[in-house]
Amino acid sequence: MPVIVIGNISLGGSGKTPLIIALGKAFSEKGYSVGVVSRGYGGASTQYPLVVTPDTPVGQSGDEPLLIAKKLGCPVVVDPNRARAVETMVKSFSCDFILSDDGLQHYRLHRDIEIVVVDGSRGFGNGYTLPAGPLREPPRRLKEVDFIVQNGGIVEPDGPVTYVVHMESSGLRRFGSTELIGFDQWVESTTIHAVAAIGHPERFSESLRHLGFKVDLEPKNDHQALTASDIKFDDDLPVVITAKDAVKYQGLVPDNLWVLEVEMTLDNEFVSSLIDCAGPTVTSA
Repeated sequence: MPVIVIGNISLGGSGKTPLIIALGKAFSEKGYSVGVVSRGYGGASTQYPLVVTPDTPVGQSGDEPLLIAKKLGCPVVVDPNRARAVETMVKSFSCDFILSDDGLQHYRLHRDIEIVVVDGSRGFGNGYTLPAGPLREPPRRLKEVDFIVQNGGIVEPDGPVTYVVHMESSGLRRFGSTELIGFDQWVESTTIHAVAAIGHPERFSESLRHLGFKVDLEPKNDHQALTASDIKFDDDLPVVITAKDAVKYQGLVPDNLWVLEVEMTLDNEFVSSLIDCAGPTVTSA
């Protein structure tokens, strides 16, 4: 099973989890199966490795692994020791690819392909590593990876082939419902509260503004579990949260709570190149 590490060299949300979900769907459409391993940040299981299903309590799995399990329905294994998570995946499941959610700097983890996700709007800040800057590793690390996926922005050619991807909003759904409401069907107020406990809340806010909403953003810490007080305001305006936050929320559900659903669009050339890069280890689907 080829191991594909999807990570970044900067702190904060760049789009790793949406890329994993998009790749899982793209591989499935081509007849391949995937498994996903993750550290499970924000979760605390009494035993590792933990096999995550759509019914696993988020307090055990962490928000991102649970979201992936719900979106893809594929095997997901969580373990702070990602190498052990891969061993469990190999022994317990039959997959064509193993995707590692983050783990670029987890060098004990064997990897066949490395993908770095770059935030096209924020780039690399001042270009310095921690604590002087926002980077986990220096920019020269990009020359060693197999693919760069840039989330929005304009590509400045340097190093490996770079593919630009975009997050597309697919609609809003009332919390607890599976019915997706298109933006042309929206009859609620266009002035909304947006609450986001993700790595880059401003991107979420900008997506909503691009759709025509007037947004009052309430950013929270990444991976923070939202409580009823976090989504309570002194008015009845719609409150919109991310899909990642939705899997964590367990409080009372008001009628004005909505979830923005988004998808990352991938270039078919990128997916095909990724499969080709896996080499003879992957048989034709």
